[in-house]
Amino acid sequence: MAEALARFAQEEFPQAATAQPTIAVLVPCYNEEAAVATVVADFRKALPSATIYVYDNNSGDRTVEVAREAGAEVRSEMHQGKGHVVRRMFADIDADVYVLVDGDATYDAPSAPKMIEKLVAGHLDMVVGLRVDQSVAAYRPGHRTGNWMLTTFLASVFGEAFKDILSGYRVFSRRFVKSFPVLSDGFEIETELSVHALELALPVAEVATPYYARPEGSFSKLNTWRDGFRILGTILRLYRSEKPLRFFTAIGVFLMLVSIGLAIPVLVTYLEQGVVPRLPTAVLSMGLMIVAVLSISSGLVLDTVTRGRREIKLLAYLSQPAVGRR
Repeated sequence: MAEALARFAQEEFPQAATAQPTIAVLVPCYNEEAAVATVVADFRKALPSATIYVYDNNSGDRTVEVAREAGAEVRSEMHQGKGHVVRRMFADIDADVYVLVDGDATYDAPSAPKMIEKLVAGHLDMVVGLRVDQSVAAYRPGHRTGNWMLTTFLASVFGEAFKDILSGYRVFSRRFVKSFPVLSDGFEIETELSVHALELALPVAEVATPYYARPEGSFSKLNTWRDGFRILGTILRLYRSEKPLRFFTAIGVFLMLVSIGLAIPVLVTYLEQGVVPRLPTAVLSMGLMIVAVLSISSGLVLDTVTRGRREIKLLAYLSQPAVGRR
């Protein structure tokens, strides 16, 4: 790892070969007093030159005290939800490389140097830790199934680039962090991170990392059904906002088919008998056809708006220096 960073420093800082890229380890926490000390110690050992930031999210236990005693720089975010915490982290912290990891001691700290080396060597913007569970308790069947379903759905909508979109273990470039508009409030943040990378066609990769069970006394805050539906809703909202032409065209085509299905019997009766016996059905069919045309028209207009918004995001991304160039 040290050799890789040294080579990186020579390439990126020819005027100062001794310079090293700054690394920030970002740890969002909520009631993790049983695990946070282990996380801080493990990442301090794996990344001795990194600064470890623990952001507490209104914990009711001793998370803050334990993290501070372990040697982390502790800060707080009062708005509840992981999305709020990540938004605050990305806004507050300046670094060349960012490591985002949950504070539950389930992710493998020794994998961080390998992930950073891949980011630096490949000039990537995000490296995702692909979870490889080390025990049955590490990855509950419901979470595994939900992750597979959501990953498959995301791949069908935005293109396949990830096998684990819900991983909380990620390494970012400064470009990614400072150009990413965090909109999510909770656990949907991982989905939003993945979609942002896919929409801008940013260079990304995955690295297989061990995934462990939580230590005794640490409990998951993720609700399989509630948060699963919230994540699915996030994907649908992002699909609507990022792919409006497809979204509204699909709705328009569906309404057109329903309209035609209702209109055929009315039209056949009119041609045979010269009368329209089911006037309400005819009116409904016409109304659905009008709404269908409006839906497709809306998609065309919003697609132009989305393209402009995507260009603004890309310009914000390009305005940031590449890894280490500051």
